[in-house]
Amino acid sequence: MLDSSQDRKVYEGILLQLHEIVQERNLRPGDKLPSERELSEQLGAGRSSVREALRALELLGLIETRRGEGTFLKSYRHNRLIDILGFFILRDAKTKKDLIEMRRILELDAVRLACRRATDKHFEEMERILASAEERVERGEVPMEEDYQFHRVICRSSRNSILHRIWAPLVEYSNSVRIESLSREGRARLAVAEHREIMEAIRAGDATAAVEKMRHHLENSKL
Repeated sequence: MLDSSQDRKVYEGILLQLHEIVQERNLRPGDKLPSERELSEQLGAGRSSVREALRALELLGLIETRRGEGTFLKSYRHNRLIDILGFFILRDAKTKKDLIEMRRILELDAVRLACRRATDKHFEEMERILASAEERVERGEVPMEEDYQFHRVICRSSRNSILHRIWAPLVEYSNSVRIESLSREGRARLAVAEHREIMEAIRAGDATAAVEKMRHHLENSKL
């Protein structure tokens, strides 16, 4: 389907633009997407290229076209949109390295801010997430969602909305890296223990210890 470098760039551009539209407009499954003409103008791509790319996305189950009505978003949180985006973005080793490096920068700053700004509500949420993660580990499961939610709470507890908005897509794009890390023998149990240590350091307001424990955790996670 992708016969040239230029074709690949068109497809990547459309995928990324769709993701941005979904995020910025807070679209839900069933909501209408921009028309071919609008996407063509936004992407600087020909109508025929946009049409072919949308057709491919429809075959992947990401969107649906209704005759006479337009193109509509299908459920994306639990389907392959993020995986597909990640596939395009992470094919390049340098980009993958840069993405992981950027996540590390954001999370170390987030934990530093959390030491000053986290509230009892944040700690209660962390405790619930850790309890759920521990239960999953005991059942021999990998607590992927709990891992995501724990780091997300820390970013939210920094109470810097821009930091959180940048962090969220970075983690989604690097989802395959997280899966590989947590699936290593014994890693899930150790990761949960490291999360608890990070939480306690934040609760104590010890920024130096919290940052060091987060740095250690990310290194162990190969992030």
